[in-house]
Amino acid sequence: MQMMSDVLEDKLGGGAPHSKQSLRLWLRLLTCTSVMEREIRDKLRTEFDTTLPRFDLLSALDRAPEGLTMGQISERLMVSNGNVTGLANRLEQDDFIVRQVTKPDRRTQCVKLTPYGRKEFQKWASAHEGWVDEMMGLLNASEIETLLELLHKTKISMGQARGKGRSK
Repeated sequence: MQMMSDVLEDKLGGGAPHSKQSLRLWLRLLTCTSVMEREIRDKLRTEFDTTLPRFDLLSALDRAPEGLTMGQISERLMVSNGNVTGLANRLEQDDFIVRQVTKPDRRTQCVKLTPYGRKEFQKWASAHEGWVDEMMGLLNASEIETLLELLHKTKISMGQARGKGRSK
């Protein structure tokens, strides 16, 4: 089944001016992201009986061994506090995380991985790394580095365009 972005990309054809090439690039990035995300979601579900949002929350905590507040998690994952609360409730029930009230503000909770959560997440993260590596298997190290540099430049360009849009 051909994805909508592929259909749109096919209709644009080759030899397009810069604006058409920019659109083709955006559609290609969207397709790659969608395919990778779907594959990772499927593998997390089938191999670990978990979800990508759970993986993402545990990943954020794995990078912050001192713990994070619910607000910090929400900010890092770019989701609402309500989404984080629901995920945290289920992860706490499953003994992946622990929430502790902080001293200065008793309303603020610090969330940390439990030893069990850290151990399980390491299994997931190792598998995840392998899946991504496999999906990028046709690219050599130099090509990956070039793509990283170009995507960094693309991110800067988007930031500049975003800034221009705010000044209007």
